[in-house]
This record gives sequence, C-alpha cells and structure tokens, in this order.
Amino acid sequence: MAQIIEQKKKNGRKSYFVRIRLKGKPHATKTFERLTDARLWVQETETAIRDGRYTATAEARKHTLNDLVNRYIREVCPLKPKIANDYTMQLNWWKNQIGDELLSNITPAMISEQRNLLKKTISVRRKTEMSNATVNRYMGALSTAISTAVKEWEWMEENPLRKVSKLKEPRGRVRYLSEEERERLLSACRNSYNKDLYTAVILALSTGGRRIEVWSLRWKNVDLKNRFISFLETKNNEPRSVPLAGHALDLMQRRSEIPRID
Repeated sequence: MAQIIEQKKKNGRKSYFVRIRLKGKPHATKTFERLTDARLWVQETETAIRDGRYTATAEARKHTLNDLVNRYIREVCPLKPKIANDYTMQLNWWKNQIGDELLSNITPAMISEQRNLLKKTISVRRKTEMSNATVNRYMGALSTAISTAVKEWEWMEENPLRKVSKLKEPRGRVRYLSEEERERLLSACRNSYNKDLYTAVILALSTGGRRIEVWSLRWKNVDLKNRFISFLETKNNEPRSVPLAGHALDLMQRRSEIPRID
C-alpha cells in the first residue's frame, strides 16, 4: 500500500512525501516536488519491490563506487593473485575518476565518457595514447567488479557496462621464430647463469606452454612413462595436458635422474 502525503514548506511550496508498505517486503520512502513524479515513482517502486529488485536499487543509493572498489579489492582480489595487482591499479583509476558517484547514478553514458577520456591518456611507458586493448582491460576490470556487486552483494540491479561498447582491437599477429633466431635464443640460454633456463625454453617451444605454466611445473605433473606433462597454472585456471616428445622429452628424462628434493 502506498501513501502520498502533501506537505507545505516554509516558503509556501508543496512537496509530496511517499511511503510504500507491502507486507513482508522492504519499506520505501521518498519526497518529490511534483505529484506526477510521486505517482510515477509509486508505480515503478511497487513493481520493483514485488519483483525483488528494490533491495538492489536501495543499496545503489547508499553506496558509492569508492565503496564498491574498496570492498572488491579487499575481499575479492586476494582470491585472484594472478590479476590482483592489475585489477587494483585499474580499479583505482576508476575510483579516482568517478569514485564519489553513487552507484545509482552510474550510467552507460558516464562510463562511455570516461572510456574516451582514458583513451586520450598518455601511457607512461610508451609515451603515446593508451591502446584500445589497454582501455578494454580497464573496462573489463570495472565490469567484473560491478558484476560481483550485482550478483553477490545485491548492491546494483544491473551492470551499466553491458551497454557500453568495447573499443575495436587489431587482430593478433602470429609470428614464429626463424631458424636463426631460434639458434641465437637457445645459445643464449645455454650460456645463461640460470641452468634451468635452457630446459624451460625448450619446454615452452615444444609444448606451447606460457612462462608461468613452464616455471610452475612440478615433477608430480610430469608423466615420463606416458610422455605428457600437465600444466596447472594456466591462464583460464583450467589444467591442460600436452604431449612430451623429442629433445624436450630427452631433457626431462635426463633431469629425472638427478637426485632432488620435492
């Protein structure tokens, strides 16, 4: 049930105080200058309350983007150590730009404006404008944090970034080492003070493993009998197994004969 109570201000103008009470549902109140706005809000809010959407709407009016970013960095980033540093840096940029905005005020247009501003920012490392890929990563970090606020915290009803287009990125270029480049690389690895480097590079070249996959490899994930290895520290956190053959297999067999503590 909704009540609209007409009130008179000291200056003689009218205002309209609205109270909505539905059994077993959260109460809602708001004050309006115009009666038509009050009636429209009653219709929209009663529907939202019945659909279970009003809690998120109310929370969005209480919390700022600062609150969201701080909570995400505090509670979620420690669970994602691989991306924690990048996400913290990227989310702090958004916090510096629009951190004081209530979540209820954050719109696709606001995000789009900040996206375009970020694109014009000069990269400290490259001394040029931010690349489209970098801008998209900043947007991705914010979108992930807001999605958590929508789905898990019920701070927002929807993610405004779903309506904001990503910038177009150039297609990735596949490049292979020439035989000369490969030999120079391996020669440098053989002469390195790090005696594991040569084996690590051979494994990477033979299996397509990423740096973190190769360097985090443990003997318990190496099956010399069946000639395959399992990478656990993958980009998408899904383990994958790859065959072991040729020089890479020979190197691993030789290393397996060296006494070790693991």
